Amino acid sequence: MIKRRRIPLVCAVALGVAASVAIVAPASARPATSFRHGTAALPTEIVLPPGFQPEGIAIGTWPFAYFGSRADGDLYRANLITGQGSVFSQGPGTGSLGMKVDPRGRLFVAGGGAGDARVVSAVSGAVLASYQFATAPTFVNDVVLTGDAAWFTDSQRAVLYRVPLGHHGELPAQAAVVSVPLTGDFVLQAGFNANGIARTPDGRALLIVQSNTGLLFRVNQATGVATTVDLGGALLTSGDGILLSGHTLFVVRNQANLVAVVRLNAAGTAGSVVAPLTDPRLDVPTSAATFGDRLYLTNARFSTPPTPTTPYSAIAITRP
Repeated sequence: MIKRRRIPLVCAVALGVAASVAIVAPASARPATSFRHGTAALPTEIVLPPGFQPEGIAIGTWPFAYFGSRADGDLYRANLITGQGSVFSQGPGTGSLGMKVDPRGRLFVAGGGAGDARVVSAVSGAVLASYQFATAPTFVNDVVLTGDAAWFTDSQRAVLYRVPLGHHGELPAQAAVVSVPLTGDFVLQAGFNANGIARTPDGRALLIVQSNTGLLFRVNQATGVATTVDLGGALLTSGDGILLSGHTLFVVRNQANLVAVVRLNAAGTAGSVVAPLTDPRLDVPTSAATFGDRLYLTNARFSTPPTPTTPYSAIAITRP
């Protein structure tokens, strides 16, 4: 007897929405190149709207990628099979930076200089909740989901913001948001500080990269005490988005145009930096997400003056 897998309602709806998006996408959004993955040809490049200024990327269980614009906060959804997509949620006029998608079909989006975050339906694009964390100086940069909370970094302050989630993922009121000061080895410096955030391999603590110093920290979720991860003296300068896969931490080093590969122990207290991932198509990448055996990276192109017609894209590379 063949057992058929039941598709959750939210995923089924998302599949239908993404399929319709792919049909109406303009020719300019179609991928120019592709590579083989099993029996299907998948694009190695996702062309984003001109002038979009991408920053964050999120990919869940299904083959759809979500991108945020640092220019106006628009959210763009792309079908990874076809490479086609469209803006499905209008931004608030301020940036959408790091983001993550949860199994309930919700996008948690960091709000950059606005000092806020919002939760958006990955299906309809509707804003489900908004949270104000801080006022200037602030730069809410990235987010990680731990099951019972969403944690956000602030690159201008020595603090993490914790948005607690209910037993069934319920979104809290503003009053439930907690600011957790970063202490211990973490010292606020001039420039961009805490940036990408992830969990340790054992899930018991958080990892953050400090862009200006290149240091990686393990953070106690209960106390905010940060301990420098022993990388044998290696630095991750210009570290931006980070992504954990098993015991491997991918650190996007934007100005270096590469992805550092760090092999961590289970507790995330020590690791070794191995050969980096590079590609000639990288143009100041900022964030990474994974699907299958590939790593998707947004090209923020910080060194290119942005205009309404500046081209932007995300690329796919094979990951170890």
